[in-house]
Amino acid sequence: MIGIRRESGLMKKDGGGGVQSLRRSRIAAAIFVGILLGCVFAFFYPDGFFVSSPPIHHSVANSDSEVITSSCESSERINMLKSEFVAASEKNAELKRQIRELTEKLQLAEQGKDNAQKEVLVLGEQKKAGPFGTVKGLRTNPTVVPDESVNPRLAKILEKVAINRELIVTLANSNVKEMLEMWFTNIKRVGLPNYLVYALDEEIASLCESRNVPVYQRDPDEVKRETDKNFESVARTEGNHAVSGLKFRILREFLQLGYSVLLSDVDIIYLQNPFEHLYRDSDVESMTDGHNNMTAYGYNDVFDEPSMGWARYAHTMRIWVYNSGFFYIRPTIPSIELLDRVAGRLARENAWDQAVFNEELFFPSHPCYEGLHASRRTMDYYLFMNSKVLFKTVRKDAKLSQLKPVIVHVNYHPDKLPRMEAVVDYYVNGKKDALDPFPDGSQ
Repeated sequence: MIGIRRESGLMKKDGGGGVQSLRRSRIAAAIFVGILLGCVFAFFYPDGFFVSSPPIHHSVANSDSEVITSSCESSERINMLKSEFVAASEKNAELKRQIRELTEKLQLAEQGKDNAQKEVLVLGEQKKAGPFGTVKGLRTNPTVVPDESVNPRLAKILEKVAINRELIVTLANSNVKEMLEMWFTNIKRVGLPNYLVYALDEEIASLCESRNVPVYQRDPDEVKRETDKNFESVARTEGNHAVSGLKFRILREFLQLGYSVLLSDVDIIYLQNPFEHLYRDSDVESMTDGHNNMTAYGYNDVFDEPSMGWARYAHTMRIWVYNSGFFYIRPTIPSIELLDRVAGRLARENAWDQAVFNEELFFPSHPCYEGLHASRRTMDYYLFMNSKVLFKTVRKDAKLSQLKPVIVHVNYHPDKLPRMEAVVDYYVNGKKDALDPFPDGSQ
């Protein structure tokens, strides 16, 4: 029995050691497998199965440093944006300037085009020439597009005064006050509502307002440029001839606004409605200083030079000048170019406005000079009569004295006011001897 117990105890002892050894081996194997699997998963899934943003931990020092860095970066960014904005603004201004220059060049190019091409574009397609004797060229240039931004205040006045976008315009300062009163008195008598006095000083403006005469005067604050100051000085203080030269600059605004103007000096007596006797087929329709068919409408004048022998006779074409104190001008590109040319020359030269007016109208293109391509018409000198025709011819002819002219322009005589009064007495009041006291010419 005792032997059996001892053997049994030994077996327990040996068997327990083996079990423990086996258990340790299993634990070691499990640890090994776990480590192995951990390495495998660590290799294939370095961020783990569930990826989430790791919490950010800032120290106080790091936080302050980042705020300062962010602030500096913001300031630099703002400065950079400001620089970019300034650069963009400068570039934008430069682009606007270039656009403005291109627009001006385009406008000049348009003005420089041949008028016939403009007429084709406006009036229709090009056509073939018809049979012999049936071909007739275009006479009337297209009018410009009205631009009320040129002078909005004047535009409003013209809307009320003009009829069919045309009106009579005169310039006046206090030096011609008496003639102006006679001028608008006779216009009223004829019944013409579409006329305007361009007052060059306050006295004339007040006179017109008191007599219910349509008037326009520039505001003092409209005088901004030095040239305009010179303009005002002449307008207020100079006599009839100096003032006459201003009309070419003034008329430009009327044409730009799209109105046809019958420009009139104040030494004119109106006896009929002139708008009923206009053709309106030309850029400029003017009365003449001529006194018969040859001088008014042109003639072939032969120049004799005996030293040339067989070729001693040279034929020339002549016409007496248009009167720059009474003409009808349409709002066309050639008309505006005419006004610009005359006004420009009068500003540079000490010249007579009527001479310059005619030179620009009639001189042809030649080397170093490009002539004006403007159409023109000479008015009937018996209807639109100058004082030479009246006092030298008409009053002495029984038949011609029965005619009633549309206007009489006392342009050939310096004693204007008494002759104007005599014209009214003769044609309006029926005094047949009213013209007799005056000589043909001036004394």
